[in-house]
Amino acid sequence: MSIPANLQYTREHEWVRIEGDLAHVGITQFAADALGDIVYVDLPKVGASIVSGSIVGEAESTKSVGELYAPVSGEVVATNSAVVDSPELVNSDPYGEGWMFTVRFTDTVELISADDYEAHIAE
Repeated sequence: MSIPANLQYTREHEWVRIEGDLAHVGITQFAADALGDIVYVDLPKVGASIVSGSIVGEAESTKSVGELYAPVSGEVVATNSAVVDSPELVNSDPYGEGWMFTVRFTDTVELISADDYEAHIAE
């Protein structure tokens, strides 16, 4: 299973790529695999103010629904319409084409390293 070292993670299985004051967010391969075939994605709206730790969307699969948690607080500045139109991108490329949304952030929840995330999912 892929856990890119250049990203940060949450214990709720989101990944975060920080670039300046922007946080690009998606769900991890572990979460996508656990959900199974994703058939629907609901993302926060561009312009929405979100609070770290809050539920901001969901990914629905053929077997369950996973909630998307905000790993940062701030304003949503972009969403990935490709995953809304083709939710299977989350399964096939969770760290690339399957990204979910971008936030201009003001603070973050406790983000963990790839090594710490790997230890967390091994528990």
